[in-house]
Amino acid sequence: MPATILIADDDVVSRELLRRLLEQDGHVVRAASHGREALDLFREEASDVVLLDIVMPELDGISVLEELKATPGAEHVPVIMISGVDETESVVRCIEIGADDYLSKPFNHVILRARISAGLAKKQLHEVERARMHDSFSRFLPEHVVDDVLASTDADFRLGGVRTAGTVMFTDLRGFTSLSERRPPELVMDALNRYFDETSEAIFEHGGTLVAYRGDGFLAVFGAPIEIEDHADRALATARELVDVRLPRFNIWARDSGLGEEVRMGIGLNTGPFMSGNVGSARRLEYTVHGDTVNTASRIEAMTKTVGGPILLADSTRQALVDPPGDLQHLGEFEVRGRDSNVSLWTLNGSRQ
Repeated sequence: MPATILIADDDVVSRELLRRLLEQDGHVVRAASHGREALDLFREEASDVVLLDIVMPELDGISVLEELKATPGAEHVPVIMISGVDETESVVRCIEIGADDYLSKPFNHVILRARISAGLAKKQLHEVERARMHDSFSRFLPEHVVDDVLASTDADFRLGGVRTAGTVMFTDLRGFTSLSERRPPELVMDALNRYFDETSEAIFEHGGTLVAYRGDGFLAVFGAPIEIEDHADRALATARELVDVRLPRFNIWARDSGLGEEVRMGIGLNTGPFMSGNVGSARRLEYTVHGDTVNTASRIEAMTKTVGGPILLADSTRQALVDPPGDLQHLGEFEVRGRDSNVSLWTLNGSRQ
């Protein structure tokens, strides 16, 4: 598999020998005679594999390795250290920093080829996994923040559990279950997909994160995994758009498609701290959020069946609003299942079903 390989070696004989051997295998080779030149060449054009001599003038191989591993986007480029003397202590140090392998002089072409192939295979695997995770994250995050999220993951593409503050949204459809009992399964699935297309676009347009679908509802958060100051405003604006614009448009489509009955919607909002991150095994990861703020948002959504209008928000969400709308209405204090203390709830006068 041809690749672009960067060589950094102050010994001209070794440097040219490596160049010749690698070019024979079809690789594109760039060579530097010292560490500073190697870094300059790498910044001009990234390489697929880097061969670094440990002992070099101006900047030694260890220093170059440290700078490479600290360079955004370069931390996963395979680096193979090379040396003509016994440098056991230095090699150990390089492995600790992040070097992938070690090659001693004089070079054995078979071993060199095997080390290069192993490095390229490792890089290719990482790129395939990154592409897969990009596709996965794109399903619940706005496209413009996916790269920022991937940049904050570790080598296994895990977002460690992060405690953050944001606004949680739970939704549910009213009447969809009974409607689906009397309709062909393919029509029900078509309707559900259409509904989720509408709701997902609203979430993404307001900068929210679609965490999970729950039956005919969903869980979304605003303010994670990328922090935003006006998360409560974005969540409330999304809720209003869902009820006043997206749901009526879906109901028109449903009527025209033969579903007949209109459905209603309940939305619960709660603001506060929660944990977020990827959970799962090496074969399957899932982004999730959890904590009391999340649980309470779910309970508030369920209360839209009996309290106020289709949108209920906790007082914590109202207090977090940067620009509160003029049609907020206080409904009072309510007991919430599973909580010892009551929750003060608000609704929007302008959104009614």
